[in-house]
Amino acid sequence: MPNSQFQLVRDPFGRLVLTTPAGERHEGITPVRTFPIAAPAEGLSLVNTEGHEVAWIDRLAELPADIAQLIEAELASREFVPEINQILSVSSFACPSTWEVGTNRGRTELTLKGEEDIRRLSDKRLMIADSHGIEFLIRDLTQLDRHSRKLLDRFL
Repeated sequence: MPNSQFQLVRDPFGRLVLTTPAGERHEGITPVRTFPIAAPAEGLSLVNTEGHEVAWIDRLAELPADIAQLIEAELASREFVPEINQILSVSSFACPSTWEVGTNRGRTELTLKGEEDIRRLSDKRLMIADSHGIEFLIRDLTQLDRHSRKLLDRFL
């Protein structure tokens, strides 16, 4: 279904409702990103409560502004991936270790259970899972300061 051929609104209960050009109404729509880290604004699926795709979106930018805002707000309420921009300290170079980090959402601590919880997504991008299941993103290793890179290198 092309992007421009559906309507998307929020019902009184806060759920997304999609209406197709044929008049089919799908309540409880959930947007799902195909590539949430690599291409967050491209390739989104709108799925119903049974998990079936009811609409496909090539690019968020191609949607009318009101529909794009609804989708972005829904995604923001479900997704939580803070980006690490600085590693301030590490309690130990043996795991488990506690890291104090600066993120795009402020300072926090994470506990790294093991080196296997650091996943390389590309040559510059890493995903770090803490002991509570929260995933932290390092979008670009080259943008970290020297001290942060030095601490991180001990675990890579």
